[in-house]
Amino acid sequence: MAIMEDGFSTIIAFPSHPSVAFEEKTVTPPGVSGGGQNDVTTMRNTTWRTMAPKKLKTLTESTFEAAYDPAVFDDIVAMVNDNQLITITFPDASTLAFYGWLDDFIPNANEEGSQPTANCTIQISNRTDAGVETAPVYTP
Repeated sequence: MAIMEDGFSTIIAFPSHPSVAFEEKTVTPPGVSGGGQNDVTTMRNTTWRTMAPKKLKTLTESTFEAAYDPAVFDDIVAMVNDNQLITITFPDASTLAFYGWLDDFIPNANEEGSQPTANCTIQISNRTDAGVETAPVYTP
């Protein structure tokens, strides 16, 4: 096992919208959440509240900041809420593929001396357009 020593270069691909070429500045990959605890305390407990883990997991949202081309603004609008297979490629060329959609595209302020960027959020669906539950796939 090798620990990543540098986050460069981590990129995101939206194959359903190849005309949109975001140029990533920062990428926060999705995480995993167990969703908290189930309280299983009963009147038979004597000192402590007792908890149990939930059965389902959540692949959390992913965010990124990217440079963009305003000429493809209409294509970016079309990406919002379009469930598709999204792939994040890590610096070691491994990938994480999952179903989700671009939920937010929020341009940052344009200012002299700085490249214009936008903050983007990806929501994870874990399901195909046909409604089939589909786990994320990590490929080394």
